Amino acid sequence: MIGKLKQNLLVACLVISSVTVFYLGRHAMECHHRFEERSHPGGILSLSAVGGSMRTTLRTGQNLSTPFVYSKDMPLIFIGGVPRSGTTLMRAMLDAHPDVRCGEETRVIPRILAMKQMWSRSGREKMRLDEAGVTDEVLDAAMQAFLLEIIVKHGEPANFLCNKDPFALKSLSYLAKIFPRAKFVLMIRDGRASVHSMISRKVTIAGFDLGSYRDCLTKWNRAIETMYNQCLAASDKCLPVHYEQLVLHPEKWMRTLLKFLDVPWNGAVLHHEELIGKAGGVSLSKVERSTDQVIKPVNVEALSKWVGKIPPDVVRDMAVIAPMLSRLGYDPHANPPNYGQPDPRVLDNTRRMQKSPEKPNPS
Repeated sequence: MIGKLKQNLLVACLVISSVTVFYLGRHAMECHHRFEERSHPGGILSLSAVGGSMRTTLRTGQNLSTPFVYSKDMPLIFIGGVPRSGTTLMRAMLDAHPDVRCGEETRVIPRILAMKQMWSRSGREKMRLDEAGVTDEVLDAAMQAFLLEIIVKHGEPANFLCNKDPFALKSLSYLAKIFPRAKFVLMIRDGRASVHSMISRKVTIAGFDLGSYRDCLTKWNRAIETMYNQCLAASDKCLPVHYEQLVLHPEKWMRTLLKFLDVPWNGAVLHHEELIGKAGGVSLSKVERSTDQVIKPVNVEALSKWVGKIPPDVVRDMAVIAPMLSRLGYDPHANPPNYGQPDPRVLDNTRRMQKSPEKPNPS
């Protein structure tokens, strides 16, 4: 009698467990379908069909877990240019805006873009990929997903996500293709200043011989020409910003930039140094060479440090070595150049910097 009772209880438990599992599974599926239907009325579509929409749970500044939906159609911002052209300053100023998050350089984004470019340029490799079913459409979808994951998840969520990897803009046209709503900021600086900065600060850049001003200026010319041509071709999506003018007239150029990006104006972008290391503010890398400079307010200390440092034979041949100087509005024969007069606020910042006992860094 007791054994039969135990048997009946066991059967009842199994039935209850099976029913519970069935209904929990059914409920989970219904929730999933409802979410998909709300997101995409008319049925459930694949990620590629809906533009790769994804969602993740990220930690916000308030330490609350909230869902963050992202896709290739979100308004991404890409900042680029030849290294030592003010890209870090630009991203720090944008990072000071409460609606924007750029963060540190990812380093992997320009490398994966360069790899994709290499595959496309090689006719034999492209043929092999096509034969394997790895078509341009497949690669584009994979690149979208990879780049988006890096940009979204290497920092805090924000209304406008931004990436700053200088050489990523060598692939500006391709990025504009796979991210149709993206905007691009091309930082331009006098090539003589950029090259002097990378040489004096020993900033290693692949392909640049830091022992030769001539070689570095030649490589600078080639790199900025590649990016500038693509920026002009996508003029509705790309804004060239001269570092010198940003430094001399920060409010004018930040207002122009934010309007171009469709980001509302916020005066915090003019005081990025006050938000460094603060929650929702500017996060800086300990290993990026520009970090020790962007902790300071905008100033003109670095504008003409290159004057008198370039070998005479290179100065003599400057117009031939770097013809992009003239095309970008710089006088290759002016030593020193006249970039213009700074705004009063910038002049005050510079005077305070000069009075500071801290030893200035070459740039």
